[in-house]
Amino acid sequence: MKAVITGGAGFIGSHLSDHLIAQGNEVIVLDDLSTGSLVNLSRVKDAPGFRFVQGSILDEELVNEFIAQADAVFHLAAAVGVYNIVDKPLQSLRVNLHGTEVVVEAAVRHRVPYMVASTSEVYGKNDADGLKENDDRIYGSPIKSRWSYAAAKGLDELVAHVYGKESGVPCVITRFFNVVGPRQTGQYGMVVPRFIDQALANEPITVYGTGSQRRCFGSVFDVVPTLPRLLKTSEAYNQAVNLGGHEEVSIKGLADRVVELTGSHSEITYVNYEQAYGEGYEDMQRRYPDTSLAARLIGYQPTRDLNTIIDSIIEHRRSTESVPQPA
Repeated sequence: MKAVITGGAGFIGSHLSDHLIAQGNEVIVLDDLSTGSLVNLSRVKDAPGFRFVQGSILDEELVNEFIAQADAVFHLAAAVGVYNIVDKPLQSLRVNLHGTEVVVEAAVRHRVPYMVASTSEVYGKNDADGLKENDDRIYGSPIKSRWSYAAAKGLDELVAHVYGKESGVPCVITRFFNVVGPRQTGQYGMVVPRFIDQALANEPITVYGTGSQRRCFGSVFDVVPTLPRLLKTSEAYNQAVNLGGHEEVSIKGLADRVVELTGSHSEITYVNYEQAYGEGYEDMQRRYPDTSLAARLIGYQPTRDLNTIIDSIIEHRRSTESVPQPA
């Protein structure tokens, strides 16, 4: 298989590149390096069958050129991270909306099966026990930048689904629930690497809000192998599929866990949302995935617990402390 991975120099994309190359596939990574890094591709950069192309998913000619050569497309490129979404809402919307349309149109034009990465953010403030793929979305005001990412990804899903249904080209939508692991940076607001970096530096660990918010964190090593499998599973076509972990923890509990596992002397401090993100920011109290659809489709079952996940990130950060992070 020859696969195109948009955003392939990012956190999840680079792990997918590793996985596909290890399975004997050819990979073309298209990434503008706005949040990704060539360091993430160090394991595969010299591998036979691997190619990196620096460019934007907004470049229709470039996207069309490489998707025309592909057997599969994994669309992971997006404006990511709360900081990016809040600070650059217009650019984030442009990349997430128009960029997805460019990629999907090219895939459909050349009859190439495609996967579009989405997010648990599409559920908004719905804090049901075990969110299912067909559960309602509950958003705040559309003029609050907090919800622009969720709205854009919801429209991305609609574009992917409608194009796939009308064209007959295989399409799968994957909804990631707080996927974490080595190479993820806390620079854009991701909580686990941010806590770990603060703990390793013995700096105060900053918890936003009360810390009572509850989340589940899934390992990138559990999630990534499912992506090509889903794209080869006809029962998954034109469906959204939840992917994530099952161990629930409060954000305060996560901070405590990071302090313990790093052996840090960091204290935990609390910062209100307005200080962290500006006026009008909203958060949800709970987000817990139901991954039974993925289990039925491909036998998905996360195997790594939270301590194992945190330890893998700690080990990676300690081994790469001198490696520059993406600007």
